[in-house]
Amino acid sequence: MSANAPVISDSVRSLSTAMREGSQAAHDAAEGSAYMAQLLDGKVNQQGYIDYLSRLRMVYAALEDAIRAHRGDAVVAAVYDPALERLGAIDADLEQWTGGAAAAPADSPAARAYCDRIAAASPGALVAHHYTRYLGDLSGGQAIGRILDRTFELDGAGLSFYVFPMRPKPYKDAYRARLDALGLSPQDVEAVVEEVRQAFRMNQDLFDELGENLPAYQR
Repeated sequence: MSANAPVISDSVRSLSTAMREGSQAAHDAAEGSAYMAQLLDGKVNQQGYIDYLSRLRMVYAALEDAIRAHRGDAVVAAVYDPALERLGAIDADLEQWTGGAAAAPADSPAARAYCDRIAAASPGALVAHHYTRYLGDLSGGQAIGRILDRTFELDGAGLSFYVFPMRPKPYKDAYRARLDALGLSPQDVEAVVEEVRQAFRMNQDLFDELGENLPAYQR
């Protein structure tokens, strides 16, 4: 950095910038988990993906219930959008991946802990979880969908989770603008950032739990 470059303090960073930059290490740690590395390499089998999707079903059921319950709060209202909801898509995908059989609920301490944290979250913390999941789905999640499609030669079948009714880039830009317009105090910004970090850690816990079964998931 140049000696004359301006220093941007935490107090003037936008909320969306603080969320992205403040959680980068936690994001990278979750993305670098053994399970996710194998999934991205196309080396996780069908059961391994079903087990992942079953855990996500628990998380999205908790998140979407909580967001709807708090949608009257100004902070939550800034990001609330029923078009983002994934629960119906997950159910459709599970039916496809299991051949129409009912998928057993996941026996997942990591997913239960994640759901419990969401259920107890304040509006600001809910926004942190909303951001972590949905903007992730509109970003790296799109690459996961393409990898699954190619690996299993699906021709789009069983990948509804990754299909959104909006163009990701403009939507993400508008989403971040709505976050920044909230005008939160520096203290509230840091609280949201810390919850984003926690959300990534809880995603890493999910991946680590799945990673314990990687020998059985090898494709």
